[in-house]
Amino acid sequence: MKTDEFLRQVTALPGVTGNERAAAEFIAKAFEPYADEVEITPLNSVIARKKGNGPKVMICAHLDEIGMMVSKIEMDGSLRLQSVGGVDPRVLPGMRVKVYGKDEVLMGVVGATPPHLMKEADRKNNYTFETLFVDLGLPACEVEKKVRIGDNVCFESRYVELKNGRVSTKTVDDRGCVAIMLRAAQRLQKMHHEADLYFVATCQEEIGSYGAMTAGFQLDPDFGVAFDVCHAETPGAPRMYTSKIDSLVTSKGPFLHPYLVKKLEEAAKENNVQLQVSIDPRWTSTDADDLSLVRNGVPTVLLSLPLKYMHTNVETFDMHALEEGGRLLAHYLSAMDASWEEELWN
Repeated sequence: MKTDEFLRQVTALPGVTGNERAAAEFIAKAFEPYADEVEITPLNSVIARKKGNGPKVMICAHLDEIGMMVSKIEMDGSLRLQSVGGVDPRVLPGMRVKVYGKDEVLMGVVGATPPHLMKEADRKNNYTFETLFVDLGLPACEVEKKVRIGDNVCFESRYVELKNGRVSTKTVDDRGCVAIMLRAAQRLQKMHHEADLYFVATCQEEIGSYGAMTAGFQLDPDFGVAFDVCHAETPGAPRMYTSKIDSLVTSKGPFLHPYLVKKLEEAAKENNVQLQVSIDPRWTSTDADDLSLVRNGVPTVLLSLPLKYMHTNVETFDMHALEEGGRLLAHYLSAMDASWEEELWN
């Protein structure tokens, strides 16, 4: 499957943290042609193994997405919401959403009290979940037949190709990085690798990286390679915390093993792949943190795909950067062998 078609389909699927099964099944099927074994764990992480006789390597990117849950059905049939993961209520007014009800998916729109009808003091306040609601166009008696408290609500998906190889859609965080893993697995079909590779699309990252923790405990890898998104340069955003959108970023910090970072930078240079560097002087707030602490500790490196407008329905990335990420990952994994374990602590 071509990268853009994979992304069109996988980003459209529901996968709010804790309810990732539909996305997991699609990703598992996508990896099957390029893996020796594929399984879905009880918590809905996907593990695709490409067998090798060298060190065991876990490569992970999370498949879950931020979203919402129905918290109340009002007397007029409108729905109140609460966040699952980091949904900023300020981006919601005017948005189309999908409500995953009892037996069907319902389209809704997010509304709020018009500013014309608000007091002057209230107009100065930001939107909160308490001031927003979803309108399905149905009376309460019909809504109660179709929707339950706790049903998931997702952003509507629209895959938009912008100019200059940029793409905008929901759930690039982090299924864009799952696409990077898939591209690497495809490339490795024609490349030699000694390492025993486990591509893991992890569940429940948005609430605490529990998929990376549980899969890491299960696999007990020698090395870890974690993927996530980072912030691309955006007008008004501080340069210190953003990166250029056109190439991947590796991080340096206490959760990230310096030897693996060094080898990654060497692989990028040898294969003419542009690679930016950022620092995470404490935690990274990604799967890398939890994976590195599994069992006796897993030496881990982090790669990030720069993303504009994170945690919205218009997350925007550079397709060339994503493709180059797949190329770099394939070469990096191909270079791993038993000597890395010997040199790790030198």
